[in-house]
Amino acid sequence: METENNKKNFIGTSETYLRDEFSAWEPYRIHQIFNWVYHYGCRDFSEMTNLSKVMRAQLADRFYFSLPHIQNKTRSLDGSIKYLFKLDDGALVESVWMPSDSRKTLCLSTQVGCRLNCSFCLTASLGLKRNLAAGEIIGQCMAINEDLNENDSITNVVFMGMGEPLDNLGPVIDALRLMTAPEAMRLSTRKVTVSTSGLVDKINEFKKENIHINLAISLNATEDETRDRLMPINKKYPIKALMDCLRSYPLKPQRRHTIEYVLLDGINDTDADARRLAKWLKGIPCKINLIPFNSFESSEYRPPPEKQTLKFQDYLISQNFSAFIRQNRATDILGACGQLAAESQKPSYV
Repeated sequence: METENNKKNFIGTSETYLRDEFSAWEPYRIHQIFNWVYHYGCRDFSEMTNLSKVMRAQLADRFYFSLPHIQNKTRSLDGSIKYLFKLDDGALVESVWMPSDSRKTLCLSTQVGCRLNCSFCLTASLGLKRNLAAGEIIGQCMAINEDLNENDSITNVVFMGMGEPLDNLGPVIDALRLMTAPEAMRLSTRKVTVSTSGLVDKINEFKKENIHINLAISLNATEDETRDRLMPINKKYPIKALMDCLRSYPLKPQRRHTIEYVLLDGINDTDADARRLAKWLKGIPCKINLIPFNSFESSEYRPPPEKQTLKFQDYLISQNFSAFIRQNRATDILGACGQLAAESQKPSYV
């Protein structure tokens, strides 16, 4: 994204772009700049003292620094914080920082709204406004880290906020490379997860990038008729096509896919659904997150009774699956799974 004088935001700019822009430079120079920006938080090229004055001047002529602006933040009773970001063009997106004993997880957004129209997701009510640039994606992480105390710094990132990450593949790839690069943000690939509703063509493109990031697949039904209603993308990529794609996906040793399954009372939570889910996932290295639905005012859906949720989980465990009931976070501030929709809310200040 450019501003006055046709400068480009350095945040999110890829190594490939910089090497092309400064083809006469040694590659290690790009790594030095990344280290200044992403590790030391430098926002002034003149302070990069291991670069020549000429190099620093060339960078200053071409780039500026901009992070998404934190407009509001709302604190949940469970300690989570929902951030409302205002972007340079006035667009709004939300992210949620979620602390626990062992990790500090950020759920970030990749689009303003979403075009996939999943019927249980509040973001879908916005439609798709636009894709986020790589700098706006990774910038959420950087801006929140700068807002928090150092001991609350983000340890894990999940691309599960507003939008379908693989529908914005290029900027997401650029952001992921910067997040996991040892000369940039230095997050382990094991600690970054990208969620998708099952865009098979994009999953196939993603696997060619050789990043080895964890994938989380939003499945949410075991029959095409039901999934068509819940997730219209299923009409293009039905369950069998998605399962075949996951079976052929090259996983590193000890890695597994995450299957996200939102449980909806009377819709996809029956004993027959549990049996079908086990059959679909047979032979696919995975763990299963069962997510009792988080109701919001305009939704037609409700979570199942706890007894049925536990029964669903027990069956999957009996079939030798790792199945977990995921306790949702930030439910009191509409920050839980499927509840982000910045323009429909009036966040209150922390």
